[in-house]
Amino acid sequence: YRRALEAEIDLVAGFIGGKPGIARLHWGGGTPSILGPRGLRSVITAIRRRFSFDVGFEHAIELDPRHVTPALVKALSEIGITRASLGVQDVNPLVQAAIGRLQPLVVIEVAIEHLRSAGITSLNFDLMYGLPLQTVESVRKTCNLVAAMAPDRISCFGYAHLPRLKANQRRIDEAKLPSQDQRIDQAEAIAEALVRHGYRRIGIDHFVKPGDALARAAVSGTLHRNFQGYTDDTSRVLLGLGASSISTFAGGFIQNVGDVPRYVSTIEAGSLASARGCGVGEGDRQRGRIIERLMCDFAVDLDTVAPGADLHDEMAMLAPMQWDGLIEIKGARLTVTEAGRPVVRVIAAAFDTYRRARAAQFSKAI
Repeated sequence: YRRALEAEIDLVAGFIGGKPGIARLHWGGGTPSILGPRGLRSVITAIRRRFSFDVGFEHAIELDPRHVTPALVKALSEIGITRASLGVQDVNPLVQAAIGRLQPLVVIEVAIEHLRSAGITSLNFDLMYGLPLQTVESVRKTCNLVAAMAPDRISCFGYAHLPRLKANQRRIDEAKLPSQDQRIDQAEAIAEALVRHGYRRIGIDHFVKPGDALARAAVSGTLHRNFQGYTDDTSRVLLGLGASSISTFAGGFIQNVGDVPRYVSTIEAGSLASARGCGVGEGDRQRGRIIERLMCDFAVDLDTVAPGADLHDEMAMLAPMQWDGLIEIKGARLTVTEAGRPVVRVIAAAFDTYRRARAAQFSKAI
């Protein structure tokens, strides 16, 4: 896989030409550290050979705390990692056993110690609610323990139970999953706990320290959202490399082959790994801007963001939410109320014409 990834880097760079500059580099996917120290160094060498890094370049990686070793951290420091995102999920042993991910709190604490000792001090924790056996009290306790470790950012996502699409989820006992009402209560309890510990709520599911760059972007109205989540990055080009990665260009989106053996064989044959794409026109871009502002600012001026767009059907769909006090509409300005923020995904989805016909494919909004 590593050899194929490096070959794709060369192949894609050849189509672009020159030596493009990179503002952000993010190692995502499952567990990129599976490449090992030697593999990580090899891939970054391939990237540096074909791309240049901008001043103030941000270099982030997703990590499984159970696999954070001194040797790995040494390699991460050497290749210039500046931010690490740790998959914490939940610190309750019973919940961990229910999802098949045993990860004692001390393992997370040791991983943090290794990273910070190596100078990788910008940390993000990924938490989840809606997991089997979770309760309001248990998620509050997790938040208290996590806040004591003082990560800069905390992302808290609702567990999406899709056993039809994810085989590993078929081992989870559905009878132990929280109800929809319990999920809502857990999400609210997490938000209350993290805010109480001094974190600022950013958009949906994200919490940051007050001095964080995302907090400043939220205040200035320059917060953005892409496939990586919330960002203050203004670049509209996101180049995805590797199996199942998604790229964003001015003209649309492209996704690579998701199956790893097929990805490798496609690259070995000298072809791009692109499997599917979606072109976007000005109408799509307008709707994308509406959705982004709602997800980032909880408000949007439709005349400014989508001038001339016919949104009568969408406004009719939103009328019941206005009656319920979830949104306010004054002229062309649509504002999500405090009560409506937990369902902002549903509100934003009214402007997504593609999603309506495929709603059954998605997980619950909360």
